[in-house]
Amino acid sequence: MSALRIYDNLTEARATVLKRRSLNEAEVPAWIGENLRQLFGQPITPAEAVRRIIQSVRELGDAALFDWNARIDNASMDTLAVPQADIDAAPGQIPAEVLSALKLAAERIRIFHEKQPVHGWIDAQLQGSLGQLVRPVDSVGVYVAGGTAPLPSSLLMSVIPAQVAGVKEIVVVTPPGRGTGKVPPVILAAAAVCGITKVIRVGGAQAIAALAYGTESVPRVAKIVGPGSLFTTLAKQQVYGDVGIDGLPGPTETMVIADDSADPCLAAADLLAQAEHDVLASAVLVTPSRKMAEAVAAEVERRTQTLSRAEIIAQSLERSSGAVIVKDLPQAFEIANEFAAEHLCLLIENPWNWVGHVRNAGGIFVGESSFEVLGDYVAGPSHVMPTGGTARFASPLNVLDFVKITSLIALDASAAAELSKTAAILARAEALTAHAEAAEARIETLANRSAL
Repeated sequence: MSALRIYDNLTEARATVLKRRSLNEAEVPAWIGENLRQLFGQPITPAEAVRRIIQSVRELGDAALFDWNARIDNASMDTLAVPQADIDAAPGQIPAEVLSALKLAAERIRIFHEKQPVHGWIDAQLQGSLGQLVRPVDSVGVYVAGGTAPLPSSLLMSVIPAQVAGVKEIVVVTPPGRGTGKVPPVILAAAAVCGITKVIRVGGAQAIAALAYGTESVPRVAKIVGPGSLFTTLAKQQVYGDVGIDGLPGPTETMVIADDSADPCLAAADLLAQAEHDVLASAVLVTPSRKMAEAVAAEVERRTQTLSRAEIIAQSLERSSGAVIVKDLPQAFEIANEFAAEHLCLLIENPWNWVGHVRNAGGIFVGESSFEVLGDYVAGPSHVMPTGGTARFASPLNVLDFVKITSLIALDASAAAELSKTAAILARAEALTAHAEAAEARIETLANRSAL
């Protein structure tokens, strides 16, 4: 039985289904602990396992990657890089309709991100020139989940914004197939659609370490992006500072706000689409109507029985999903802003009237025709979105994630001479006398120069 629990008490909901745990507090399924015990020969936390894996890659390079591929994925191979011939052949190895879908998705993702305003500026009217120079980062590593659940859509959603930004070197890492060492053709086809030529067969924390520090086969990159498992997220956390990251993605989540005008069948479908991702996924309905909550809960139970991932859905519903009853829509949006969901779906009458009430969300899905699954695949914006409440301060992956801004300061002599006086005053106020003297040493020199 798959039940969507209904919370009539908001205090209880905030203490349970709406309460988040930090990355290091997250519940670790028992099977992960057992796998780690077998892999390392002793009980070990995921964070410690990741630390050891990273250290081995830093010390041994490719040799560590081959070893972890064999130990974790039972994959034996001679080289880590996927041959170019395999990438070129992949589009012909998948169904034509899947290839067409990848191409359409890629086109819409590219068009969307090309519209993002990203530009530098120089103002020559400010007593000289001041401005900002926008430059793409030199290199990016894109992590793409593979194995038995390949995610070619994540490759498109991560690679294309980087290409639009002008990144010259993009490296894709993806786990080798368990027991085969081969990358699923659909992943390679997505790479081919994007024009990616460098795909490395390595996954997990070892892939993040390789991108952060470089090995014989994997170039060191400036930034790592792309969602993955608990282990890739912990690895990103541990290498951050030595390399840039897009964030620390946690389990996927969606919040659906529905009123009496909503179709409970569609609301249930949207919740189940998230719940099937993994057992830690969060699918939350917020509604001022108990009748709607009951109808959605009944539909969730009915639909789950026919779905291929019913067991995963059942655990997700039990662990971190539910329906929360609120007094009205203003309170619903108050809850939504507190929760700061990755996906916020508005299945309400006149949804556009409420968009302005949203302050915190990775993506807003406006009305029943703009459902979250379209955002996952083909709408246009990247589906790599902030999770775990980080939408309070973070954004979906976009072109700005792949550029850096350099300040430009080119003042004329008269402006510099005048501003040096202010700089010296502030420096002495901070007891930084060397700063003050560097400014004062220029006052007379620059004033004389400007008088010439």
